[in-house]
Amino acid sequence: MNRFYQKITNSLESISQQTQLGQMCGSKKLFRDRYEILQILGRGGFGITFLAKNTILPGKPLCVIKQLCPKVTNPQSWQRACMRFEKEARTLGQLGSHSQIPMLLDYFQANGEFFLIQEYVPGLTLAREVRQTGPKGETSVKHFLQELLPVLQYLHQHCVIHRDIKPQNLLRCEDDGRVVLIDFGAVKEQLVDVCENSINQAVNTNFIGTRGFAPPEQFSLHPVYASDIYALGITCIYMLTAKNPLEFEYDANSGEICWQKEVNISDSFAHILGKMVKVTLNDRFKTANEVMKALSNKSYLPTLANCLTTQKSNNKSITQYENSSETPDPDVYIPPAARTASAIRKWRAKLK
Repeated sequence: MNRFYQKITNSLESISQQTQLGQMCGSKKLFRDRYEILQILGRGGFGITFLAKNTILPGKPLCVIKQLCPKVTNPQSWQRACMRFEKEARTLGQLGSHSQIPMLLDYFQANGEFFLIQEYVPGLTLAREVRQTGPKGETSVKHFLQELLPVLQYLHQHCVIHRDIKPQNLLRCEDDGRVVLIDFGAVKEQLVDVCENSINQAVNTNFIGTRGFAPPEQFSLHPVYASDIYALGITCIYMLTAKNPLEFEYDANSGEICWQKEVNISDSFAHILGKMVKVTLNDRFKTANEVMKALSNKSYLPTLANCLTTQKSNNKSITQYENSSETPDPDVYIPPAARTASAIRKWRAKLK
């Protein structure tokens, strides 16, 4: 056994010894008289995740138990933490009606800790998938984007910022191949805020997210919807290169990662990814819908342009229409094909 796996094994053994659920792993003792704890799935900075079996339901279905461990020092802070946990858990419950977000089955607090019980989705994370099969091509990554962007749009419509989109938090379901978004940072952020303020009435300084995938405004504790778009763009670059963002060089002036030379993709797709991962918010896509529109335009406009004439017409009215920046005269008839071709030429010129 190498040192890396020895370190993981030692860490999991430590969790088993330190937590109630960890001590139940592999035993016949039931948590809350129903959950048989099978194994530890992982540990983050704010909690531990276990795979369990619900023994009282028919078929004893698998589920995931997330144990959140806030450090609260007084009763008032604990009461605030309970209220925030309740609010955020209800939000997760509403989001779970989406097929690409695990369903929330239950939530409760016990012995000074909070627990979320969620649907178990069998499959591999995108991180493990890329490690096993290598970098993906442009077509595959575009398909992934088209599958994930509607999920982001759904989250943002419900006023939720995920805060921790990365390959490790994206599962490819082995049953039907859909990509599922897991491990929301919203609940953690709300509880971290309470815990910090319970110790010191200062501004929360705990960062929720992952270095390399989180944009600067998230490090400044001001995440916005576009923060998720940045993380999704970095995830696409990871899929294309199989490289962690921290492995890339950074531009000293802009602070952006230098990834373009590591990929072999079309200029149009590179332009979209580049705008997704802009460090400056004003230069980045603001919404998932903007990215979807850009992907849609890039996919069909060049093809459409090739089907139309690329030469300017000798028709005087059409020439005036193309050269004018003002609203065209409604009494002048311009054929639809000519209008479309002109619009595509203007669009291409603007890109250049």
